[in-house]
Amino acid sequence: MKLVVQVKLLPDAATETALRETLTLCNQAANHASRRAFDTGIKGKTSLQRLAYGDLKAMGLSAQPAIHVARKVAGAYAALKANLKAGNHGPNGSTRRTKVDSKPIRFRKDAAQPYDDRCLSWHYDARTISIWTTRGRCGRIPFACSPGQMKLLTAYRKGESDLVLRGGSWYLYATCEVPEPETFEPDAFLGVDLGIANIATTSDGIVHAGRHLNQVRHRNRRLRKRLQSKGTKAAKRLLRKISGREARFAADTDHRISKTIVTEAQRTSRGVALEDLGGIRERVRLRKPQRVTLHSWSFHQLGSFITYKAARAGVPVVYVDAAYTSQGCSACGHVSKKNRPDQATFRCMSCGFAEHADVNAARNIAARGEAGWAVSHAADDAA
Repeated sequence: MKLVVQVKLLPDAATETALRETLTLCNQAANHASRRAFDTGIKGKTSLQRLAYGDLKAMGLSAQPAIHVARKVAGAYAALKANLKAGNHGPNGSTRRTKVDSKPIRFRKDAAQPYDDRCLSWHYDARTISIWTTRGRCGRIPFACSPGQMKLLTAYRKGESDLVLRGGSWYLYATCEVPEPETFEPDAFLGVDLGIANIATTSDGIVHAGRHLNQVRHRNRRLRKRLQSKGTKAAKRLLRKISGREARFAADTDHRISKTIVTEAQRTSRGVALEDLGGIRERVRLRKPQRVTLHSWSFHQLGSFITYKAARAGVPVVYVDAAYTSQGCSACGHVSKKNRPDQATFRCMSCGFAEHADVNAARNIAARGEAGWAVSHAADDAA
């Protein structure tokens, strides 16, 4: 499996200037290649490289950076094509889709630039890197990372690394190919119900409350609204300063929750059962204040964190149909809207079973996960 390790670069003033000039030139070149690709319709990696290579070299790029710029542009157009096909920019003929599809892709002057081992060298013992810039090769640039990240880099780093400028600091995102352990045969499944009031609830009755995260989101939303209405330079500076803070906080929260869930499943030799919530934002119809909350809900991120942490631990993960998991009784199976008198309460109208609503849903998810695993592996054994 591929993991991305983020390390922080600690360049001096002269090196930082060289790195900034390098990103600016690479992205100017990417915008030029993007316009050529849009005008000619040539957007494949190899064909676009042949088309734009000479121009990119003439702009001051060395051979490998020029190749990576062309590939970056081709990858951006491939991603755009996939998003258009999936309807992520609206249906055919919509204003949004037409706007996106009617002009070349543009790259920010500080957009990330990929490097390979020909123009980026790692010196793990000294904790330094040597990197190509428009001012020549810059060596002995210190980097900082945790002991765990260093272990991953030393053992598994392979392929490209991206040079990133974020919040005034420089980073390298290095790709590591880590072998996956063999998935064990689970004794049972730990069901996980994802929600807004409670971020995640397990079938063991553990509730990871979302109150603090939702408070942070509501506070940031009010602050952004006030700053945007002012429109002053100071307000815009503050908006840039707080940009990404909420996303980082939510990611940290999701990392901690997913680690707890996967560790418990591994300890008890169980798999993890999750709801298949694909397309929920399109299916659910809510009032405007509730839509804002739904669209800021990071259920996909939490699910992906659980999936990759489980893969690293050899814990099996299954996705189950989410239909009626919140209305069905985990004791007798009776399904009814009346079983949910309020958001937090489940009380079965048939057998009288009562439980926290999210815990009951998680138990239904666990049961479906166990049944789905048994059916799929019985079919595999038969084959």
